[in-house]
Amino acid sequence: MKAIIPVAGAGTKLRPLTYTQPKALIPIAGKTILGVIIDQLLDAGVTEFVFVIGYLGEKIQRYIAKTYPHLSYTLVTQNDRRGTGHAIWLTRDAVQDDEVLIVLGDTIFDYNVKDLLNSNVSLIGVRKVDDPRSFGVAEIDNNDKVLRMVEKPLIPKSNMAMVGVYYIKETKALYAALDKHLYNRVDEDGEYHLTNALQQMIEAGIEFKAFRVNNWFDCGKKETLLSTNAILLKQMDEEGGQSAPYKFDNTVVIPPVNIAEGCNIRNSIIGPNVSIGEHTTINSSIVKDSIIGSFAELNEVVLHSSIIGNDAFVRGLSQSLNIGDNTEIDLG
Repeated sequence: MKAIIPVAGAGTKLRPLTYTQPKALIPIAGKTILGVIIDQLLDAGVTEFVFVIGYLGEKIQRYIAKTYPHLSYTLVTQNDRRGTGHAIWLTRDAVQDDEVLIVLGDTIFDYNVKDLLNSNVSLIGVRKVDDPRSFGVAEIDNNDKVLRMVEKPLIPKSNMAMVGVYYIKETKALYAALDKHLYNRVDEDGEYHLTNALQQMIEAGIEFKAFRVNNWFDCGKKETLLSTNAILLKQMDEEGGQSAPYKFDNTVVIPPVNIAEGCNIRNSIIGPNVSIGEHTTINSSIVKDSIIGSFAELNEVVLHSSIIGNDAFVRGLSQSLNIGDNTEIDLG
């Protein structure tokens, strides 16, 4: 059994952060998006990985080698971003006839991986959404059997969106369907969708069942990234992930937060829901509901719902006021 994690996307919705680092390596709750996914799979007993890299792929490679030096993995390069179907098709030589668990590399899921891997049929992760037209959609019966899969239907017949987790037992049939899909030029807007190949497998008589994920955090946009950071920090806090309180000079820390090693923080209020990378300096600032990268420097700023990249420098405006009675001041 191998886990395939496509991480070749450019992360255009998270620019300018993703101009210099892959979306999968954006920090979140003391890890990275990719680190959260890998740790979740390792905890469930997955031991072999295939990463599909592309944009800034060398940084993905360095991160895996440094953070997971004993991990058994293969790197596959997707030079032309032509969709998830094309990304999975490129892994055919690395996978061969092994069963595969496909997990999209920009999304964090709350589900029982061990239960998934014990299934005797192929599985598709789903979750109910209000507007399914922007997703791949699974039409299922009362026994959770998948009857049909459609990519971004104009008139959906189901509100069960496919979230990006696929457990495939019939890999030979999967790659045969992808071959047919690609060689027949069955593409939409220049992309080859995995959904269409899976639908071909259903039409060939292969059974798929749907399973519902508890939560689904698409980290492809700023708002969902910050929301996911807050949720993961809260989970870590409830599980006792912070062994001792943070102590900085004349600073109040309001949990949940995660502050990496080597940070210099003074005269500030940090939290709640803040992740700070290593060796960051913060002085005379208030930071909440934010993600701050490594080696950043913040001076005299008030930040909320913000993402600050690595090595960034932010300086605010400092005032000295002498205000009389019955005065109202709005500093904007």
